[in-house]
Amino acid sequence: MILPKVRDPRFVTIRRGGTLTDADHHLLALWADCAEHVLDLFESAQPADPRPRQAIEHARAWVRGEVKMMQARTAGGHAMGAARDLRGAARHAAYAAGQAAVVAHVAAHELGAAAYAIKAARAAAPRGESEAAGRVECRWQRDQLPEAIRELVLDDQRLRNDICWSVFDC
Repeated sequence: MILPKVRDPRFVTIRRGGTLTDADHHLLALWADCAEHVLDLFESAQPADPRPRQAIEHARAWVRGEVKMMQARTAGGHAMGAARDLRGAARHAAYAAGQAAVVAHVAAHELGAAAYAIKAARAAAPRGESEAAGRVECRWQRDQLPEAIRELVLDDQRLRNDICWSVFDC
């Protein structure tokens, strides 16, 4: 589970009664495509399945105004479908890509993309090194945060760390 029971108005767009601007929503979607950082863990296991990569491409296309939100959301669902029969790093990497695409629909999925990417990095690490690999991935993601949304995301990580498998302790 990655979403809280009560939605944080900071992740709800202004037109829906929250405080999130379109510009910051787009930045969250672009940051969530950090899921691409671990995408090779899926593609090496399933080289003929383009769905997770297409999800990330749809997220970027949504930010550029080239696809509608529903198209990005659908692509995210397909990426998560690619994960269902898998285990380990490949599964988590596909879920990360799917979560990145659905940020267009619900901005709070930005942590889902990040958390699943960290889980993928942990799962791919050699025995005994998973926690360190997760911390490295978490720090790398934080380094990618645009300044305009940095404090918002870091606060969100603090608030939702427990429901995101405690992967943001880095």
